[in-house]
Amino acid sequence: MAKTTGIGILEISTVFDNIRPDIVVTIADRFETMSTAISAAYMNIPLAHIQGGEVTGNIDEKVRHAITKLADYHFVATDDAYERVLKLGENPDFVFNTGCPSIDIAKKVMENPSLDFDPYQKYKGVGSLPDYSSGYWVVMQHPVTTEMDESRNNIEETLYAMYSIKEPVFWFWPNIDGGSDGISNGIRAFREKYDLQLFHFFKNMDPTDFLKLLANAKGIIGNSSVGIRECSFLGVPCLNIGNRQKRRTRANNLIDMPYNRENIINALNLIKNKARPRTSNLYGDGNSGKRIAEILTRLPLNIEKQIQY
Repeated sequence: MAKTTGIGILEISTVFDNIRPDIVVTIADRFETMSTAISAAYMNIPLAHIQGGEVTGNIDEKVRHAITKLADYHFVATDDAYERVLKLGENPDFVFNTGCPSIDIAKKVMENPSLDFDPYQKYKGVGSLPDYSSGYWVVMQHPVTTEMDESRNNIEETLYAMYSIKEPVFWFWPNIDGGSDGISNGIRAFREKYDLQLFHFFKNMDPTDFLKLLANAKGIIGNSSVGIRECSFLGVPCLNIGNRQKRRTRANNLIDMPYNRENIINALNLIKNKARPRTSNLYGDGNSGKRIAEILTRLPLNIEKQIQY
């Protein structure tokens, strides 16, 4: 078995010519996975897709559903996603609700949730070094590809809100989707204009460390799916801003909010005055990887498929 993600279609064809895996496993909905899926389909290699059937408010939905149609086996994360994959005409014998593998990492974090590393020392980053011992917020706001022209205005509303509350903030840089320049430029301009003594900026972290940072945070603000998936399992409040995740299946840890600084500030105060949300198994119970591996060992290798209606 081989897992291949994140390499171009010409490279992957060469890899397959030399290796000939029994099955290819691809995850999520990024453009790299599309080349993987197309290569596997044209070379008659069975394709397994993880996390298909989900809907959001972003353009990556096109890629996700296209990979579903290319795939032979489907390991979905929720009941809603399971039903959507079936409605796309897939064979129910090859669709399995296994939960999301990222929840497996969150489960391990829950076994030892203490923040046992210094984020400044380990990950450097830029900005001030606020004392976060009394609590902090995490911000991760990505561009929305259907709203690229509004990216800078949207990030400024969040920046003003987080600056106004006068509490420590760990801010993560956006991904490289269309519109990221607007967000990056907005952050840089805001840093030049205001003295951000309570802000520190990171590019990325190891997944386990990142989830530990979230588990100990007052909440996460922005539009990342981690606020909906992993944070629902961890019981971390999420202030979800804008349309990027507008149709994704939600647990009880979310407050949805438009790009408006006053509304964001009010929601943050609401989160501070409420009890932590209950943990949720909406996206899995932390054993998804084992389930997927077990199913893969007994699946017949199949490349023939027909729409089921």
